Amino acid sequence: MLVPAGAPPSIRKISEKHDKVFVTGCQEIDTSTPRANATFVVLARNKELDGVIESIKSVERHFNRWYHYPYVFLNDGDFNSTFKDTIMNYTSAPVEFGKISPDMWGYPSWANKDQAREGIRQQGDAAIMYGGMESYHHMCRFYSGFFYKHELLQKYEWYWRVEPEIKYFCDITYDPFLEMARTNKTYGFTIAVKELKETVPNIFRYASAYKRMNNLTSKGLWEMFTDRPIEDENFWPENDPRYKKSLPKEEEDEPGTLPEIDDESMESEVYNMCHFWSNFEIARLDWFRSKEYEDFFNIMDRSGGFWMERWGDAPIHSLAAGALLSPKEVHYFRDIGYRHTTIQHCPANAPARQIDADPYYEQTTVDEKERKEEGDYWMQPDTPKENGVGCRCRCDTDVVDVEGKEGSCMIEWVQVAGGWASP
Repeated sequence: MLVPAGAPPSIRKISEKHDKVFVTGCQEIDTSTPRANATFVVLARNKELDGVIESIKSVERHFNRWYHYPYVFLNDGDFNSTFKDTIMNYTSAPVEFGKISPDMWGYPSWANKDQAREGIRQQGDAAIMYGGMESYHHMCRFYSGFFYKHELLQKYEWYWRVEPEIKYFCDITYDPFLEMARTNKTYGFTIAVKELKETVPNIFRYASAYKRMNNLTSKGLWEMFTDRPIEDENFWPENDPRYKKSLPKEEEDEPGTLPEIDDESMESEVYNMCHFWSNFEIARLDWFRSKEYEDFFNIMDRSGGFWMERWGDAPIHSLAAGALLSPKEVHYFRDIGYRHTTIQHCPANAPARQIDADPYYEQTTVDEKERKEEGDYWMQPDTPKENGVGCRCRCDTDVVDVEGKEGSCMIEWVQVAGGWASP
């Protein structure tokens, strides 16, 4: 029996004014067309091998065993032979391993390193999530402004980010890269959630300043990341702590330090903490390489927010997209089921658009019984539901999908994408 339309946001139809699902349900695999100039990118260390194996097995099972897109593995250290040899055993696709140079990982030459480390220490003392981990700050800055400059990525036009310990739930029977190119998309996501406010108290100050300094007018996506503006920018009296002070000129603030301000409000707008969860993203690399994005990153970087606060690459990518892109340039991969940690998006299967899968038993699973159980598990997908869009999805049931949780930003996406198309 089909579930009636209307209740859960996860199966309500969204307007197709600016964006639509590329393929609803399954289609016959067609690998006859040339591949896009694209790669998977995996940032990992040797100690994360088990988590990387988990991710690669999932990517291969649900997509890449058909399409054979290459992988680029990056590390701020050296990959050992065990890591390399093991990875090569889990995919028949081309694989490259690269080291991140010191100029892309760590503190820039202009930063006050003692001050930066003290800022990180204070975040740790304040129990800000990952705030006390120096390497996490470096990782966020690398994914915000450097990964696309790495020598191994220079030959590619598209990238698909893969993290250790992720899981896909649905078969992807089309080529997302080719569909992104065909529909003139720049950036693709599958989960949008709210950031922890204590990690980014000043981020919107600088993103908004970039937009204003470059006389940028919203193309319709910026509103996804802002609360309803106060109509009068001088609404609050000067003696009220919420009074909006003017942004000082850039040279008034020492590079690498954050000024004291009362809140994150800029030009009557307030950051609502929404962002595309960037541990899954498919995007054009030439957008990241553009002068506009580079200028945006430089303003954010010079503020010192990557260490004085715990700015993640997700809000950086998202606010840059909000300033530079329109909703029609962004794609919501609603049909791709995905999980990282306890955050999950898993679509319902599309009615009347399912195709039985051929048996697939992962040969790297040594135990024969375990290998058969693993293969048989994915041969039994979930029952289709009305408005479902997935292909052969089998969702985890131990967590609630992100759309049903507080902190989801699906509604904010729907608003800029054209609204709901069904009750």
